Amino acid sequence: MSDTKYWVGFTLIPGVGRAKFSQLEQHFGDMERAWQASAAELREAGLDERTVQAIMARRPKLSLDAEMERLERYKVTVLTWKDKAYPSRLKEIYDLPPVLYVRGGFTAQDEWSLAVVGTRRPTYYGREVTEQIAGDLARNGVTIVSGLARGIDATAHRAALEAGGRTIAVFGCGLDVVYPSEHAKLAREVMERGALVSEFPLGTRPKAENFPRRNRIMSGLSLGVLVVEAGQGSGALITAGLALEQNREVFAVPGSVLSPQSRGTNSLIQEGAKLVLGCHDILEEFNLTMAAQQLEMKEILPATDAESVILSCLSPEPTHIDEVGRKCGLPISLVSSTLAMMELKGAIKQVGGMNYILAREAREEYRIRVE
Repeated sequence: MSDTKYWVGFTLIPGVGRAKFSQLEQHFGDMERAWQASAAELREAGLDERTVQAIMARRPKLSLDAEMERLERYKVTVLTWKDKAYPSRLKEIYDLPPVLYVRGGFTAQDEWSLAVVGTRRPTYYGREVTEQIAGDLARNGVTIVSGLARGIDATAHRAALEAGGRTIAVFGCGLDVVYPSEHAKLAREVMERGALVSEFPLGTRPKAENFPRRNRIMSGLSLGVLVVEAGQGSGALITAGLALEQNREVFAVPGSVLSPQSRGTNSLIQEGAKLVLGCHDILEEFNLTMAAQQLEMKEILPATDAESVILSCLSPEPTHIDEVGRKCGLPISLVSSTLAMMELKGAIKQVGGMNYILAREAREEYRIRVE
């Protein structure tokens, strides 16, 4: 979009948020005209005097071209709410950020996202549960969204990465500032396998008031929010409240009634949050079990005619490689190389003695899709 730098410019002016962006866009039609507007024209657009004065004072001091060059150096993509790549689920919320700064990128899979939040001081139980549930969700094609904070957030990100899945970290500062600093390596890994996201321009420091605001983006990007260990008054409970306002589902892991870290989660369950014992509770709620199976099946569908023929010759019962060759009428060299590739894909398993079986009892599924 040609006027992207003007959208960026307005994010650099304190006090210009969703409502004022809407006023500017509706009155001027595009942000370039709004950026060049006089004080009188800004007042005509409906902006209050304090905001008009802030724009007039700050605008002459800004070099938007230099800011865009800085964003390019940090490999930051700028998305406005008018861009097609702007996350569609985030567009559903009332207080959507006009501009998103992104390192990494979004994919279609991110439509299936779940925010995982909790205490910065988890117990051993909390860490174990987070690793298990976040990892299982990631293996089922669900993108894990969190805030890169210490404790449950970092555990959720790492579990998703270790499971080979996608994860998104939402910052409460500029994307050139990793907070906490010890998570710099984790942030790089998240960027490589997902995205780092912020509504704050480069250089924004991690102020306390920024984090409750970033929480609405975490829940807004997601189908729902899972809270794992949160004490009374925890920021995780703020995220759960925002999720309810955004018509998102709220899930909570039960904990010991004697544990301060579980008082908030247990209260959420009392108030109607869905109790979660494993990832299947979340997948069933969103009807994602079939979607996950479809992704899995797509991944292991036959890629060649030889794979199709060999799949038709295998079953859950062991079959020797020589018998596979005879049944399929294929050269043993082709059978051997194809079986090796199919085993790497997870479609079949070798069970010893050069005997092979279908890795999943889905022979009819293969046949239907191939035909």
